[in-house]
Amino acid sequence: MTMRATQGSARETVGPRASGVGSLPEMGARDAVRAVRDLLVGDVPDGTGIPYVPEQSTRGPGADMIGRGADLLVEMSADLQPSGWRLTPPGSSRSRDLRRAGGYLGEDLDEVAEAYDGYTGPLKTQVVGPWTLAASLWLPRGDRVLSDHGATRDLGQSLAAGLAAHLEHVRTLVPGASPIVQLDEPSLPAVLSGGLKTLSGVGRLRRIDEGEARDVLGHVVDTVKAAGAQVVVHSCAPDVPVSLLHRLGVDGVSLDTSLLTEAAFEPLGEAIDSGLTLWAGLVPTSAAERHPRAHVEAFERMWRRIGFGAGEYDRIVVTPACGLAGLAPKQAVTVQRLAVEAVQMLADTSD
Repeated sequence: MTMRATQGSARETVGPRASGVGSLPEMGARDAVRAVRDLLVGDVPDGTGIPYVPEQSTRGPGADMIGRGADLLVEMSADLQPSGWRLTPPGSSRSRDLRRAGGYLGEDLDEVAEAYDGYTGPLKTQVVGPWTLAASLWLPRGDRVLSDHGATRDLGQSLAAGLAAHLEHVRTLVPGASPIVQLDEPSLPAVLSGGLKTLSGVGRLRRIDEGEARDVLGHVVDTVKAAGAQVVVHSCAPDVPVSLLHRLGVDGVSLDTSLLTEAAFEPLGEAIDSGLTLWAGLVPTSAAERHPRAHVEAFERMWRRIGFGAGEYDRIVVTPACGLAGLAPKQAVTVQRLAVEAVQMLADTSD
């Protein structure tokens, strides 16, 4: 079977497109991969869907975002402790926990290779960003990696190297893919504001200034772009630092549009006007929501407030508001399908 979709960035396609944040409930690697393929390639007009490598974090330790990110680290190892994922001392062998994480990812990618045989077009893969990883991993004998400037820098460099190798592997499996890397950074706003607690729970970790944040995240972004992939940064948190991300040269920002405040409109508008693609999480993940029309209309009003109209819908990729791992499989598929329907609604208004 040969599948085709428009190659390149979302800006090359007239009209909005549909994708997903990435996480799905456990439904088996094959079923998850094929559900995404069918919804975002098979059931949409050519070029209007961006499929992704699904994550099923509820499969077990190592399938989670942090475990999968730790598995990609180069010349660093980690294991799983009652307190969470922890870096192991330098020179440690690869832990059983990381081998399990690698097994989950390998299983997913094997299914992707089979399901996308002959496919030409965009394919997104999700990886935890360096600041969320530094906020979630523990040092061998101490606090979070975030508490140590040198360890944080080393972690970012290790992750960047691992991502480059990961992209090379994805290209080998799906030669026609135009890869997109989504860096998941839900902790980035808290990192910048100094909102994370120390190990004791009494104090707070150091506040990261924008210069350091730019250096660490920028190195990862630059490495991924040098490897020939687009970069999208995702966060479901409020106060996503759009201006900072724009200055780093990312291709897109993925966020829950219901959390946007008026203070965010101007920097977001400037970034979009300069070429940034908005991955608009406008479809609620609540299973009670069965039709996206009201949310599409609310987004259209916001879009006009920012300063754009239907003629700029090619700068939008519609997604669910956040990940779908907490839903039942059928509900998750329904919400992902609603994102496709929302795209059609937006396209209809631009005709």
